[in-house]
Amino acid sequence: MNGSIMLMCGGDSTSLKVIPATNGGENPAIGDIVDYLNFNKIDFTIPELNKAMANLGDSEIIIPLNNNSILPIRECMITEITDNNMTCRAKFMPPSDKGELMTEEEILGDLKIRGVVCGIDHDVIKNFLSKRIYFEYFDIAKGVEPVQGKNASIEYMFNTDVKARPTLLEDGSVDFFNLNIINHCNEGDLLAKLHREVPGKYGYDITGQKIKPADIKRGKLKFGKNIKISEDKTEIYSLCNGHVNLIDGRVFVSDLMEVENVDTATGNIEYEGNVQVNGNVNANYTIRAKGNVEVRGIVEGATIIAGGNITIARGMNGMGKGMLRADGNVVAKFIENATVEANGYVEASSIMHSQVMAGSEVHVGGKRGFISGGKVSATTLIDVKILGSDMGTETLVEIGVSPTVKKRYKDLNELINENTKVINRAIPIMEAARDKHEQGIELSEEQQQNIKGLAIITRSKLEEIRQFNKEISEIEGLLAEEKRACVAVRDTVYPGTKIVINDVSKIIKDSMKYCRFVKDRGDVRMIDMN
Repeated sequence: MNGSIMLMCGGDSTSLKVIPATNGGENPAIGDIVDYLNFNKIDFTIPELNKAMANLGDSEIIIPLNNNSILPIRECMITEITDNNMTCRAKFMPPSDKGELMTEEEILGDLKIRGVVCGIDHDVIKNFLSKRIYFEYFDIAKGVEPVQGKNASIEYMFNTDVKARPTLLEDGSVDFFNLNIINHCNEGDLLAKLHREVPGKYGYDITGQKIKPADIKRGKLKFGKNIKISEDKTEIYSLCNGHVNLIDGRVFVSDLMEVENVDTATGNIEYEGNVQVNGNVNANYTIRAKGNVEVRGIVEGATIIAGGNITIARGMNGMGKGMLRADGNVVAKFIENATVEANGYVEASSIMHSQVMAGSEVHVGGKRGFISGGKVSATTLIDVKILGSDMGTETLVEIGVSPTVKKRYKDLNELINENTKVINRAIPIMEAARDKHEQGIELSEEQQQNIKGLAIITRSKLEEIRQFNKEISEIEGLLAEEKRACVAVRDTVYPGTKIVINDVSKIIKDSMKYCRFVKDRGDVRMIDMN
């Protein structure tokens, strides 16, 4: 049992009774005794106190403190509030020999005076009242942390990875009929499911102040035509057979327009969804589709513009006038005498005398795998088996983010700063108007119209900032990838080939094999791939 102390305040002097510990308990600490005496403003000398405590044996001792007469001292409680009003710690001081003990009601009253009204642990109080342990801190009250909610989320039942690549066969060629880039769907298919938000719960601190949980994001399924939504608004289903795509957070299902050939029987094609041509696209015809375009034959001197991917199983002979332009990727068996533009990657078995521009990468592989003549450009990577030709055909390959994109990045940041200034000027005016309204001050019709106009402008500017930040994020991704930009040659690069990386260039004078070209210390350098 631990030792204890008791202040003796009878007669014309004041002394301290010290009761030593028994059965392995701890004696009263000299520091606790000093704090207790100072707290009660009792005169004493530390040397005499130390000397007496040093001689404490197995029997209680009486230590004279002063010749003053004092009134009895009640048992008391000292509190300490921590953790932003989330915890109250308490320790108790013993009474003098004639002092009164605290009751549970008194302890609760003292806590209330200190502002502690919530989270009180009555078991801690009852435990103290039964054991009377002094000079030790107890957590006598604790607040309740808020329960955080859960944001809404949307689960898509189809592949939303727009960077999907075609399947490579064992011989290194591309399986153009299983490209993994079209999400087929059937009537009645579940396309997406909304998992609703879970609200949080308020907490409170020991003073009774509520603590708000973090805000949660609500969700909503967004979709276009050919889709139905369930009664509880949590699931969407396809109403037809076709292809499903996710564009800017909105789900679209497009019917498939299927033709045998694009020729005099069809004329030019302009379609809202996906187009599949089972045969060929003849010269001088045009296909415009907001979805994917798949040609299972050959394209000759035609124009194809797609909002998604373009796939040509047997290749493209542009005859010097054909063009492919895709917001997604372009995959073709071969590309010859054509202009190709893709926001994504370009994949082919060969590229000859063409102007090819890819937003990310260009891959030229398979059995032939060569680029010869023309200009091929990409942002991060050109991966080719044979670059140029042994005939010295003038061939240019270029990688890096274009200056136009870099200028756009700078312009977007300036636009965000301008919009932010407009919003910062409008918010104080709207807040002042709101305060007047809450105080019952009526605004004039002109003032009300002005506030409505500012609110509309603010919402518009915030939406513009959101769109600008989204575009900035995409450009920053390109700029990050640009640092790793390279031209990879898996067999031979021939003389006469010009390689440009960002703002530096190199003309190949001698044949080289199995190498990579990167920008290093302001120059284009060759790195052996072995």
